[in-house]
Amino acid sequence: MTTLADYSQGAAFVRGQYLPIAKASIPITDWGFLRSDATYDVVTVWEGAFFRLDAHLERFARSCQSFRIDPGLSPAQITGVLEHCVRLSGLRSAYVEMIATRGQPPWGSRDPRQAVNQFYAFAVPYVWIANDAQRERGLNLMVSEVQRIPASSVDPRAKNYHWNDLTMGLLGALDAGGDTVVLTDGAGNAVEGPGFNLFCVNAQGALVTPAEGVLEGITRRTVIEIAQAAGLLIEQRALPVPELRGAREAFVTSSGGGVLPVTRIDGRPVGDGLVGPVTQKLLSTYWDWHRDPRYSRVIDYTDSGSIK
Repeated sequence: MTTLADYSQGAAFVRGQYLPIAKASIPITDWGFLRSDATYDVVTVWEGAFFRLDAHLERFARSCQSFRIDPGLSPAQITGVLEHCVRLSGLRSAYVEMIATRGQPPWGSRDPRQAVNQFYAFAVPYVWIANDAQRERGLNLMVSEVQRIPASSVDPRAKNYHWNDLTMGLLGALDAGGDTVVLTDGAGNAVEGPGFNLFCVNAQGALVTPAEGVLEGITRRTVIEIAQAAGLLIEQRALPVPELRGAREAFVTSSGGGVLPVTRIDGRPVGDGLVGPVTQKLLSTYWDWHRDPRYSRVIDYTDSGSIK
């Protein structure tokens, strides 16, 4: 008797085949594993629809071009793969990742141009980078002395797996009793954290977000557009750590949770220590935009297609 595959925990696309997420793997000789030589992007599904899929596909294409990796599929084909992963899983809210790796060159070659690039994808249940309690009370964000990899070495605008600086900064923050971490740029400015962008409402009432040395996040972009539509004063520029510590409000943005309040920095209250009104407004509007047809792509869960 044939046993049907169980995709309930997620589905993956690996070298032309769809597999349950627990059975998905890549060869250990793929430079994506051996050298972190890969790029990726993450789009979310909320209430059965992709949110800003086009923006994620465009950024993924730019990242691939930056790293000189060819995913081997057109944007329409990638969309078909992502949709089929979600469809197989049946998930109505999902975290969906597309990955392009360098692959492997012939044995003995160290020429990345000779590698056969690979494309992978998977869909798993929606990922929150902060738990329920943290989202309600706000995060305790620690400012790390660990410096973010400079853009002259690894362009942060191309989404990448060069996370050792982020990981070491996060370990230090967790050891010190924090919830998460933001790294600095070596010039006294806060830049970004593991998987998120940073915003604050400064003492003058402006909404400030770092502009250099950061990934240009799609959630960041969405919040900037919401703020502009609401007539808020927004400044995209360097954010000195003292300005961040003296802010009225602070929050981080990520596909893994949208707008996530920060109510303490290095254990000290931000403003009055409560989730502020600007943060609350942006958070509410962010989720409202998920129901806007301009930004959502409804998934057909009955379609049996995949790559088209």
